[in-house]
Amino acid sequence: MTLNSWTSWPLRESLSREGVSDARMWIGRAVRAVVVAGLVWITLTGPGFTGWSLVAACAGMAATFLAFRGFFRMTADRRLWLSIGLFAVLEAAAFGWEFTGARAPAIVLWCACAITAMERLPLSVAVPCSTVALGAYAVVSHDNWVATAATTVGLGLAGYVVRLDAEARGNAQRLLAQERAARTAEAESAALTERGRIAREIHDVLAHSLSAQLVHLEAARLLIQRSTDLEADRDQLLDRVVACRGMAREGLDGTREALSALRGEMVPVEDFLRSLTAAEGVRLEVRGEGRALPAEAGLAVRRVAQEALTNVRKHAPGARVDVRLEYARDDVGLEVRDFGGRGKPGELASSGSGYGLLGMRERAELLGGTLDSGPGEEGFVVRLRVPA
Repeated sequence: MTLNSWTSWPLRESLSREGVSDARMWIGRAVRAVVVAGLVWITLTGPGFTGWSLVAACAGMAATFLAFRGFFRMTADRRLWLSIGLFAVLEAAAFGWEFTGARAPAIVLWCACAITAMERLPLSVAVPCSTVALGAYAVVSHDNWVATAATTVGLGLAGYVVRLDAEARGNAQRLLAQERAARTAEAESAALTERGRIAREIHDVLAHSLSAQLVHLEAARLLIQRSTDLEADRDQLLDRVVACRGMAREGLDGTREALSALRGEMVPVEDFLRSLTAAEGVRLEVRGEGRALPAEAGLAVRRVAQEALTNVRKHAPGARVDVRLEYARDDVGLEVRDFGGRGKPGELASSGSGYGLLGMRERAELLGGTLDSGPGEEGFVVRLRVPA
């Protein structure tokens, strides 16, 4: 036993009623009520208390009861010296009852003080206090020394067992509180993680949509700046504005789609890529046996495909693009390759933030995958692999 266990108080949960079942609480109250009622009856109906002495006995019992309640309260508040003072008052009260001939309340008070002190005080104080109470009981006991010694030792052990039971209950309550706090923290962490996922999805969708809109707006700006006859170029300008409007609608649809995907409501990746490549006039090749992908992996494939095709429109207009989706055993791969762009990337390449593929690479790394991009044999290639 360490020094700290001798000098430290029992847990606050041990000194309270936390964790005590209603049935156990009511049984304890009933037992205490029966014992107190029996002591009052035996004491006041016995010989020796009449008239004013009976009134004094009633007042003494009330004072003893209040002192015992105060002892419980002071130990619950961990006020050591007040607890010791009230314990001394209770011991004096027991000697007073013994002096007046009321042996029953004196013996019960000594035994109760011994057990309660062992349960509720630091061991360095509880052991001397319990020894004093049980020693007083042994001195006034009229039984033979063997019975008195057995009773004294039994009461001391009973007090220690009660202490261990209270500490076990206190530890259980503390662990329960810690578990509840851990669950609350886990729920908050899960909520923050989910918010981060949603924020990342919406960011990627809007970044892609706005970047595509900037391409058309920049083209419209250049057309207006260089045109000498706006009326003649009206149809081209209208096409750019309509394209921007379509991109804005796509952004809204993509945001709804990202939220639906996070809820597990998402069309298969292969169907999405077929629709996307058909709209862009791009060839799609699918390898391997198709299967449903996890939400995060599916979103990564979608966003990388959208970002790569947007980059082709910005930096290599007119290029031929091939998209390949490959289902492997433990992962899924996406490759977007362009060939022979004939446009002038310098005019439109400045549109957008320039962080699209960087964001896609960070997304892939968060999922434990990889994203590589760079010049290929005839153009530019983007390769994605994520666990699935």
